[in-house]
Amino acid sequence: MADSGHRSFEDLVAEGAAVPTEGWDFAWFEGRATEARPSWGYAVSAAGRLARARAALDVQTGGGEVLDFALGRAGRVPPLVAATEGWPPNAAEATGLLRPRGVVVVASPDHAPLPFADGAFDLVVSRHPVRPQWAEIARVLEPGGTYFAQHVGPASAFELVEWFLGPQSEAVRGGRHPDRERADAEAAGLEIVDLRAERLRMEFHDIAAVVHFLRKVIWMVPGFTVEAYAPRLRALHERIASHGPFVAHSTRHLFDARKPTRAGRPVG
Repeated sequence: MADSGHRSFEDLVAEGAAVPTEGWDFAWFEGRATEARPSWGYAVSAAGRLARARAALDVQTGGGEVLDFALGRAGRVPPLVAATEGWPPNAAEATGLLRPRGVVVVASPDHAPLPFADGAFDLVVSRHPVRPQWAEIARVLEPGGTYFAQHVGPASAFELVEWFLGPQSEAVRGGRHPDRERADAEAAGLEIVDLRAERLRMEFHDIAAVVHFLRKVIWMVPGFTVEAYAPRLRALHERIASHGPFVAHSTRHLFDARKPTRAGRPVG
């Protein structure tokens, strides 16, 4: 664990505010924050899918770290692999990481139509998309193709969110609910093969980890800055100092969906 117990609030906040936020490598949190991982092991499971794919797309790849790991674990790169990313710094990082594997990274806004032809892929994967575009996912999948993804679930890390924003409405807390996403996926013409959900323990051991987390995962506390939330940050720092790690819970769900064949029957 990082030795932050005797460091001042100002020093810790300054450190958390200085760490680069590009990509989805969370190695900096080692010893400062923890999050239990879902039992299904998304990246390893995705590797198994990629090992059998002919043409694969990773939607909202971030810095490309998860796709890079999965391709390395798969032992092969499908003949065609593409990835999209909407934030320019992440797109640049993903390009540098994935180009050696032959992956084409396309800079495309998260809300824009996917820049690919109908039926271009037999596998679409995604880890923590901001908002899945079900109609677009269904469109770029070939008949019999698969969407395999790990999504953020409802009220994820809301103990932390509500520390800064106060109690949230049930409508906000219920956003990203797997039942609602299942209905949206089915409305787009996909068949749900498997859908699992888990609630997982998170611990923040110092205020630097909180600051970096909120700067990195920007939708948790929209518009977060150290200056705007200094009183709440100081109060949380004091709580951690007196009571130990701040505990929150993330929610995750695993989607395995399939586009029916033209005859309306799934493959396999």
